[in-house]
Amino acid sequence: MANEERIDKWLWAMRIFKTRTIATEACKKGRITIGEGDGVIAKPSRTIKIGDVINVRKPPVTYSFKVKALTENRLGAKLVPEYLENITPQSQYDLLEVVKISGFVDRRKGLGRPTKREGRELARFTEQAYDCGWDFEFDFDEDDED
Repeated sequence: MANEERIDKWLWAMRIFKTRTIATEACKKGRITIGEGDGVIAKPSRTIKIGDVINVRKPPVTYSFKVKALTENRLGAKLVPEYLENITPQSQYDLLEVVKISGFVDRRKGLGRPTKREGRELARFTEQAYDCGWDFEFDFDEDDED
């Protein structure tokens, strides 16, 4: 086991990103920082060591991980907790839930039509919002125009 490891390789090995290329791109875009709080933006070749805190910004959430051990090889999902500690604050997970709930109401431009599931959720949401509890119907007749 080495004392230092490239951050892009470690992020891939810890299954934070599906491929090493995606991990490298995240570093290049400035989404990976090392250190508490804002930290220092990490280039893909930046080396990390045991005890470093790594912040991974996957909008809208910023995940925080503490390095417990290093490895070059991709691990099975069950072994990952031995190599990193998830120290992401609960407030970030709460933010993720809020975005999941409101995601179908506030669609970004260009995403196309809502899926069938999103349509049902939207209908359910609007029914609850406009249900004021009144029990009457409007009766419009063509003959009543005076």
